[in-house]
Amino acid sequence: MLKIKKNDVIQVVKGKDKGKKGKILKLTDEGKRAVVEGINLVKKHKRRTQQDQQQVGIVSVESPISVANLMFYCKNCNRPVRVGFKILSDNTKVRCCKKCKETI
Repeated sequence: MLKIKKNDVIQVVKGKDKGKKGKILKLTDEGKRAVVEGINLVKKHKRRTQQDQQQVGIVSVESPISVANLMFYCKNCNRPVRVGFKILSDNTKVRCCKKCKETI
């Protein structure tokens, strides 16, 4: 089970975007890299094609960032926290915040 998933709110702890928060759009490479909304933007040159006629020229695109540089952002603690797991009474495994013990 992965510690962060799609649509989780995270905070960057290393790199050029340190301190920024965003939502995970996509996980790649079996969960080793993540595409985060508004984080790790790179410039990409796009030319006009028949399918894509809106964005032409130099466009900013999110590129994947390593999951090791991200931490889950807990809304109860209002800070980036580590994610743990706990087993409920019906033997289901759920993710939880290690600071406030709240299930995610």
